[in-house]
Amino acid sequence: MENQTIVTEFILLGLSSDPQIQVFLFLLFLIIYVATLFGNALIMLVVRTDPTLHTPMFFLLSHLAFLDICYSSVTLPKMLKSLITKQKTISQEGCIAQIFFFFQAACAEVFILSAMAYDRYIAICDPLHYISIMRKEICRQLLGGAWAMGFLYGVMNSLPLVKLHFCRNNEISHYSCEIPSLLLLSCDETFSNYIILLASSFLFGFASFLLTFVSYIYIIATILKIRSAEGRSKAFSTCTSHLIVVALFYVTGYFRYLRPNSSSSVILDHLFSIQYSISTPMLNPVIYSLKTKEVKEAIKKLMNQKFGYPH
Repeated sequence: MENQTIVTEFILLGLSSDPQIQVFLFLLFLIIYVATLFGNALIMLVVRTDPTLHTPMFFLLSHLAFLDICYSSVTLPKMLKSLITKQKTISQEGCIAQIFFFFQAACAEVFILSAMAYDRYIAICDPLHYISIMRKEICRQLLGGAWAMGFLYGVMNSLPLVKLHFCRNNEISHYSCEIPSLLLLSCDETFSNYIILLASSFLFGFASFLLTFVSYIYIIATILKIRSAEGRSKAFSTCTSHLIVVALFYVTGYFRYLRPNSSSSVILDHLFSIQYSISTPMLNPVIYSLKTKEVKEAIKKLMNQKFGYPH
């Protein structure tokens, strides 16, 4: 390594080098970020202020909204800054820190989604014991477990990156630091890093997905036993928003991280990364607001109280 230049910072190439397109992208992602902050903050506000939403399901939903704000804030502010100031560099430490916080938020999110699936399972399959099972302390434990799993997942994947040396091209063909892109630039052996990434993604991802999947197997089986069509529709309507969010998050995230690298799929990488790291946090409050009657009513009530809008 004597004749090689050690890289201490990286250049995030972003989505385009065209100045006019960069201005368009800045405005587009600024709108998305503001919408993400506003939408999720609104969900948190209505859950906190409306007594009818002081239930385990909406307690978990409000923390999902908070996590979506954290999740999008890991990458979007840096991306917006690089688009408007043209400062595309990020230090090695900053890159690894971004990966840690991104992985922590993503993992915590999938486990909160699993906790929400468990909540729906108890509500539909064992409603008589719902209050005794989904107590406040249980909800806090589920939430704490989600954050703990996120922290562990982030440490497992970011800590080994500290030992790597980077002496090749320092350009990352992406708008943020992500492990697949970063490992391609290392001059050290990265096989163990790939193994850790694949093993931890499978372990944490499969565990959270299995909890969600099994919960919904029981939920669907119970709903199908309901004789009235109205009853089946009402029961399933409480789950549709959650299922949409789960599908958006899992499919795009796993496509990005658990498939072979290919230089011909850079555009697809960008599209799927935008979906699960930028679009999903913005869409979550929209999906829950449109698909959940209680949230819609609470928002209408809040707007009426604050601005005098009619119901």
